[in-house]
Amino acid sequence: MENIEKYNEAFVHVFGAQVGDLNDNYGKDTVEEWDSVHQLSLVAELEEAFDIMLDPEDIMEMTSYAKGKELLKKYEIEL
Repeated sequence: MENIEKYNEAFVHVFGAQVGDLNDNYGKDTVEEWDSVHQLSLVAELEEAFDIMLDPEDIMEMTSYAKGKELLKKYEIEL
């Protein structure tokens, strides 16, 4: 599975999203279900999928599809 597929799968699993709905506007301001519990679940999914441990500051900043892609680059994960 490619990295972008793993990334998308995390959003599908946590939010019940359709892959076609995922874009840079997908985030806490546009997704009704996005709350702190879902955000932490997303972080856990991503940490497991990519075998990383996000810094607490990065966990707080994981507020959108676009921001997540940006944060993963910090951990040298190319999507």
